[in-house]
Amino acid sequence: MSLFRTILFVAALAGIGTGLVGSAIQIFGTVPLILKAETFENGAPEEAASAAHEHAPGTAAHEHDADEWGPSDGFERNAFTVLAMVLTGFGFALLLVAASELAGGLSSWRQGLLWGLAGFAVFTVAPGLGLPPELPAMPAADLLARQMWWIGTAAATAGGLAFIAFGRTPLLAALGVALILAPHLIGAPQPDSHESPIPESLHHSFIVATVAASFVFWVLLGGLAGWLRPRLAAGTA
Repeated sequence: MSLFRTILFVAALAGIGTGLVGSAIQIFGTVPLILKAETFENGAPEEAASAAHEHAPGTAAHEHDADEWGPSDGFERNAFTVLAMVLTGFGFALLLVAASELAGGLSSWRQGLLWGLAGFAVFTVAPGLGLPPELPAMPAADLLARQMWWIGTAAATAGGLAFIAFGRTPLLAALGVALILAPHLIGAPQPDSHESPIPESLHHSFIVATVAASFVFWVLLGGLAGWLRPRLAAGTA
C-alpha cells in the first residue's frame, strides 16, 4: 500500500507542478497562434470562429465543428487550459511513475529526466512525424483513423524503446527498432487534399511552439518525478 501511495503522491505533485508551468507556456506560446488561425477558419481572416481549442501535449489534433460549444476567449479559455493541463500532467505522471516502477523505480532527477525524454519521444516525436500538430481550418483525414494510428504509434514506440533499453540480446534490440519503424512504414492517414487557408508560416510556427512546449512539459515532468520519488518513498516507508 505504501508503494501505491508513493506513486499517487509523486504523480499528483509532479503532474500539478508540470501542468501549471505547461499552462503558462500554452497560454503565452500556442494559444495566440490558435486564435490567429481561428480567423481563417471560415475562409475570411476577419471572421473568427469559436470552435477551436487547445490540444494537450502529445495528443493528436482533431476536427473543429462550428456548432459545438467552446470556451470564450480570455479568462474562460485560460481557465480551461489550466485545468486541462493539470489533468494531463497528472495522467501522464501517473503513467510515467507506474511504468518506471516496473524497472525498479526512479532514484534521482537525472533518471527521471531520461524517462521524461522517453515520454517526449513516445507521445510527441513519433506520432508527430506522421500527424504533425494541426490548426483550425486545416484539412485532416478521418478522426477515428488518425486516433487509431496515433495510439498504435505511441504503443509501438513505447514497446520498441523498452526492448532497446531493457532487452538483453541483440535480437530484442532489433525487434525494438522494427516496432518503432513499423507505424511509419504503414503510414499515417492523410486527407485527400492538403490545401488550407492557413499560411504555411503560421503552421510552421505552431508546430515549433507545440513541440517546444511538449519538450519542456516532459523534461519537467520526468525531472520532478525523479526528484520527488525517493524523498516521498523514504517518508512513507
